[in-house]
Amino acid sequence: MIRKKAGLKVAARFALSVALAMAATSAMADVAPLSVKGNQILAGGKPASFAGSSLFWSNTGWGGEKFYNASVVRWLKTDWKAGIVRAAMGVEAPGGYLQDSAGNLARVKAVVDAAITNDMYVIIDWHSHRAESHRDDAVTFFQQMARTYGTHNHVIYEIYNEPLKVSWESQIKPYAAAVVSAIRAIDPDNLIVVGTPTWSQDVDIAAADPIASTNIAYALHFYAGTHGQSLRDKAQKALDRGAALFVTEWGAVNSNGDGAVATKETNAWMDFLKTRGISHANWATNDKAEGASALLPGASTTGGWPASQLTASGTFAKQIIAGWVATPLPANELVLNVPGYADFIAVDGKTLNR
Repeated sequence: MIRKKAGLKVAARFALSVALAMAATSAMADVAPLSVKGNQILAGGKPASFAGSSLFWSNTGWGGEKFYNASVVRWLKTDWKAGIVRAAMGVEAPGGYLQDSAGNLARVKAVVDAAITNDMYVIIDWHSHRAESHRDDAVTFFQQMARTYGTHNHVIYEIYNEPLKVSWESQIKPYAAAVVSAIRAIDPDNLIVVGTPTWSQDVDIAAADPIASTNIAYALHFYAGTHGQSLRDKAQKALDRGAALFVTEWGAVNSNGDGAVATKETNAWMDFLKTRGISHANWATNDKAEGASALLPGASTTGGWPASQLTASGTFAKQIIAGWVATPLPANELVLNVPGYADFIAVDGKTLNR
């Protein structure tokens, strides 16, 4: 009888240890891992897309850094229903990482930690226009991020925000290959997003000469007041070439960050993204006096924003994000852009009218 009770105690302890281990594993995997298959980004092996917000430049003294806190991230999740948040860490400009590494790093970590706590995906963005000029700094930074956060499914590495109108082959791709290699030596599988030429618009050029690695997507940026069907055509060409795309930054106004909301063109973009299962983050959660800011000057720095503190573009972006339900194609389908015809779909090698 005594032996039986002792055996039961041992069994109970074992069961408890297994339960605790399973709970810990579950806590580490509270969002599905992202992976790339063909031209789609999958979550847990299934087609999915997410909508959310990008913070403004993190630079010290620029104003947007005051929103880099856990309360803002929590509000974006609970009130805006955001599935993703982007930490846009400024690099070269005054107050950026190269000048104030400690301050910018602390802000990025605050956002990443909050996103993990709130079961959100989070983009760690090297927010630069000349990243190839600071490759060693980027390698060091992303190695640190990979060591710190590489075990979390939540984290997405955006290694180059918006290259200028420079060569993909001779400037951007060699930089990207070096940074990707450094990350993959530590984190073998989290999604990496690579910026493309001409302010992340020439995705078709990158798709024609892709990075040789796994789970790579390419950044596509648009501002609906400036960019329309011609840029969507370039995006479609990249998809047709088998590249996965991620809109890590978009605005409902002009490309200079100002102007009125381009409602019709923004809706056209959202239809394009939704039917192709492409995730996106709106620029920007900030209160700068410009059209792209989601918040009016003086808005709360800890979330809790009433409608009266949102700009026209902020109101529109919140509606899009909160109502985002993607309807992507099945994983074995690839949208083909056939000039002069309606959209066609390739299904297991066969072309069908959609």
